Amino acid sequence: MQQQSAQLRWEQHTQRPLFGLALAFAVAYAVPIVRPDASRDVVEVCTAVEWVVWGAFALDYVVRLALAEQRRVFVRTHWLDLGAVLLPMLQPMRLLRLVSTLLLVGQRARMASQIRLTTYVGGAVVGLLMFGSLAVLSVERDSPDGNIRTLGDAVWWSFTTMTTVGYGDHSPTTGLGRMLAVGLMLSGIALLGVVTANIAAWFIARFEKDDVEERRQTEAIRELAEEVRALRGELAALKGTPAE
Repeated sequence: MQQQSAQLRWEQHTQRPLFGLALAFAVAYAVPIVRPDASRDVVEVCTAVEWVVWGAFALDYVVRLALAEQRRVFVRTHWLDLGAVLLPMLQPMRLLRLVSTLLLVGQRARMASQIRLTTYVGGAVVGLLMFGSLAVLSVERDSPDGNIRTLGDAVWWSFTTMTTVGYGDHSPTTGLGRMLAVGLMLSGIALLGVVTANIAAWFIARFEKDDVEERRQTEAIRELAEEVRALRGELAALKGTPAE
């Protein structure tokens, strides 16, 4: 129990710093893509920041594992965290570091009970749009047959892909770009399902609340009618006349 409390304290203390590092990762990931003419020193600094952020999340996982009371249970229930930590080590690609960081941020966000579902979904939409646009731009910009050349094209493509509209005016031509498209489409469908379920749950809860209030008022009226009939009976008994 003491180790579990230490784990919870660690998660509470490191939640905001890790989110701050995730924002730093977002900036470091975006700068070389938005500014392809950036100097080599800037690119190297951004790459170093990306690896530092990934290392911080990896260290966070190791510490949480060490503080866990049942480590096997922790590994089994946090397998996505472990996969995200190991993913960039398989191949040193910036896209893998992007995917792993998004997964780790998402896992830590779900641990925070104060973050409501709507806020989480909104943040997921913004994050997927931003990182999806940057990722597809970095992949497709140098493709000979590519038609996604600017950030505006990439953002427009991300919007149409996540909403599964698919106008077709911009589309990825590389294999990696198409994999990103599949990921965005599936994510868009999943988020739409979450939003729809959340709205439906709100309406159901509202109707149930109104139904409970209506039953309470009906019961109060019934009890009041019974009291009135009882008072009439007592008044009739005092007057010696039959009660209505």
